Amino acid sequence: MTSNTAMQALRLCALLALSPASQAAQAADPATARATIDARIEQDYPALDTLYRDIHAHPELGFQETRTAALLAKRMRALGFTVTEKVGSTGLVALYKNGAGPTVMVRTELDALPMEEKTGLPYASRAQADYDGKTTFVAQSCGHDVHMTAWVGTAQALLAMKAQWKGTLMFVAQPAEEQVQGARAMIDDGLFTRFAKPDYGFAVHVGSNEAGTVLVKDGVVSSNSDTVEIVFKGRGGHGSMPSATIDPIVMGAHFVNDVQTVISRQKDANAFGVVTVGSFQAGTVANIIPDQAVLKLSLRSFDKDVRQALLDGVTRTANASAAMAMAPVPSVKRLYGTAAVVNDSGLVRRAAAMLKSAGGDRIDVLPATAPGWSASEDYSAFVDAGIPSVYFTIGGYDAETLAGFKARGEPVPSNHSPFFAPDHDVAIRTGIRTLSLAVLMVTSPD
Repeated sequence: MTSNTAMQALRLCALLALSPASQAAQAADPATARATIDARIEQDYPALDTLYRDIHAHPELGFQETRTAALLAKRMRALGFTVTEKVGSTGLVALYKNGAGPTVMVRTELDALPMEEKTGLPYASRAQADYDGKTTFVAQSCGHDVHMTAWVGTAQALLAMKAQWKGTLMFVAQPAEEQVQGARAMIDDGLFTRFAKPDYGFAVHVGSNEAGTVLVKDGVVSSNSDTVEIVFKGRGGHGSMPSATIDPIVMGAHFVNDVQTVISRQKDANAFGVVTVGSFQAGTVANIIPDQAVLKLSLRSFDKDVRQALLDGVTRTANASAAMAMAPVPSVKRLYGTAAVVNDSGLVRRAAAMLKSAGGDRIDVLPATAPGWSASEDYSAFVDAGIPSVYFTIGGYDAETLAGFKARGEPVPSNHSPFFAPDHDVAIRTGIRTLSLAVLMVTSPD
């Protein structure tokens, strides 16, 4: 144990030895609260690190997270939470009541990605699972393993400080975030009627910026997201006689090129919007023209009007591509999607002030006029249900690692990269500190 760690442990013991009234008075000071949280992290960290490595090595896809959910449920029950499993398929809700006060939701995600990890870490995932009828590798390449570990660590820290806050903790572990469907599944399964509708909500997401930093963004944090499937219907035949066919591959190829004019010519140039064709499936062999082509698209936007313009533009372009080939009208379906996450301005101001006063991390505050992420997140379903929230971004890479990438002229592996390997030690600690302070902010007696 380092001298600094020993000092933190001594401070924790000293604080916990105080009377409840004295502990509550200490909680009013953010710096003291941070020191208590940090000392608790030091005490719990060996077990948290083991949990992180376990989750990282055994990832599960959306709505398949049975092992992961059971692992977290066991941890939360051991802490004294009342846990309900299988909410919204594989989600779980853990409640802890500590007197009269607000209900505060702290959310984590359970799922991983259908991709192969290439980090070379000793605990790297080699897991495989079925996805869309095919076997795929599975990896925690988005950082949800960091989030889950910080979620458990936050629960532990808050229960160790329960004389300093009043209310109900509602810890929600959500399935299928990567499919932007899990939050809605939990709501549809009665999350806010079977349990409680929170007064506040908090979540964190690790990124590829410098570890030890916390980004607090006012207003729009993430983008709207829409996943669209297009089926171009042709007439199959022999590859040597294309005139006897209607080639859906040609239709799809025209569409892939032409749909970008929705962005370059039909959308306000000052407004964010992205149309990505991520999947193009057609045919089996070289000498057969197939009878259909299936394309899957990802649409991103911040503004609701731009969102609708992209959806309309995709449909219009698909119809035009089919019309040029004298083909039937294609099938255009919006499979699923989610709205942008919007942080509550009042909570953002309070959280930024709390975190800055607490110290220990670099706090960056962005105004509502600054752009949000181009990525999407279905935490918005909880926010749109009427829960004032702050969605924090925490750093993932230590300064030395970032400098190394820069010196080599290499891009930093970001979320969803097979090489994404954040400094989980720092990120987990930052996540616990951020979430714990946020909860104390809204639950500490005045």
